[in-house]
Amino acid sequence: MGFGKFRLTPITKTEVEQKEFDVVIVGGGPAGLSAALYSARYQMNTIVIAEVLGGSVTEAPLVDDYLGLPETSGSELVEKFVNHVKKYNVPIVNDKVVDLYRKNDKIWCVKTRGGREYCGYAIILAVGSEKRKLGVPGEKELIGKGVSYCATCDGPLFKDKIVAVVGGGNSALSSALYLASLASKIYLIHRRDQFRAFKVYVEQARSNSKIEFILNSVVKEIIGKDKVEAIKILNKVTGEEKTLKVDGVFIEIGSEPPREFFEKIGIEVDERGYAKVNPDQSTNLPGIYVAGDAAGGPYKYRFEQIITAAAEGAKAADAVFKYIIGIRGS
Repeated sequence: MGFGKFRLTPITKTEVEQKEFDVVIVGGGPAGLSAALYSARYQMNTIVIAEVLGGSVTEAPLVDDYLGLPETSGSELVEKFVNHVKKYNVPIVNDKVVDLYRKNDKIWCVKTRGGREYCGYAIILAVGSEKRKLGVPGEKELIGKGVSYCATCDGPLFKDKIVAVVGGGNSALSSALYLASLASKIYLIHRRDQFRAFKVYVEQARSNSKIEFILNSVVKEIIGKDKVEAIKILNKVTGEEKTLKVDGVFIEIGSEPPREFFEKIGIEVDERGYAKVNPDQSTNLPGIYVAGDAAGGPYKYRFEQIITAAAEGAKAADAVFKYIIGIRGS
């Protein structure tokens, strides 16, 4: 999805010659951009490294739960976030961090896929989480051929066609509602008969004649050769299997954290693979902070909203400011 004049473009080495900063922020979603804003306002020398600017927020066709900005699209909200951060001249590098290591007792460095290295007294990881896969036959083979994890990205390709949405949370229901404005029919498939989504989303979906609920059911296989042609589903209560002809499948069953990356660099994780953080977003590694959807542990109140991610980014920046004051004085 585009970001208008704020589309993230690669930044060359000559544009960001500096390699050492007070704080390096990894991630360009609400948590990362909020951390960048607060870090800059604290007058810390700050850089943001982001593979995708805006994160999953850009996939939202409508955001109506961010205070003061009613009925705003995800891409429009990201533009506002980026505009605010750019006001403070914070450089944003389009790259992926592949490693993080300690240079000495005060400095941490990250390495990127593009071969660059940036160092700082502290690192804020606002890396979010990745879309969870169904793990069924046909899914991997048909990604981009009818299998999608982003309704707003790929929905227009299915105008007047039949699609299935798999999941029972806010992302699944909002995707179904969005697709109802494009597709001729939507099957909403959920493994339970109750939803985790907001009641208003469920009510709107139930009242939409294009959306058919298929509950207590799971997808067993996605069928197709060169493109999605059908899905095989199993009713977990009755044991009945049936095949539905569809042109596309939108999978919205949640996300999972980058557990392997966290464990590789030595960050303690909880039983689900989220980074264990303290109330100030700090981890077991002094100088390393995690904010947003990738954070976990006993102090994390899991409420995956834009406003809570932004709040955690602000908290992390404040904690980093105090941390840097402490180590500079030592």
